[in-house]
Amino acid sequence: MGIEKVILRACNQIAVYWGGPVSDGYGGKSFDNPVEILCRWQDEVQTISKTEGKEILSKSVVYVLQDLDEEGWLFLGTLDDLYDLAESSFGAISDPKKFENTFEIIRFDKIPDKKAVEFVRKAYL
Repeated sequence: MGIEKVILRACNQIAVYWGGPVSDGYGGKSFDNPVEILCRWQDEVQTISKTEGKEILSKSVVYVLQDLDEEGWLFLGTLDDLYDLAESSFGAISDPKKFENTFEIIRFDKIPDKKAVEFVRKAYL
């Protein structure tokens, strides 16, 4: 069994993902429409290194089945969960920062297997 099949079996949770972060010209970012993805979300604090070498703390690591954008955002739950939260706060779901328990992807790793055919994908929050 390949590594991606193992990860697929482990990815039994749903997260909402906001990708495609683009500067809005006012110091913030806009995102693609949120989508549901399969994942394995593990809350564990660890020190990681950013691309430029700066060490930071990550609160969670999320295993996923597709590539994600650094500076994108994740929420453990479904779009329906977000719509329920948006109704209670009179907001839209296009901005992940409006919700509690949404987290920015501070690093994304895509690690190949020995044959470089399959990958382990991890987002650090």
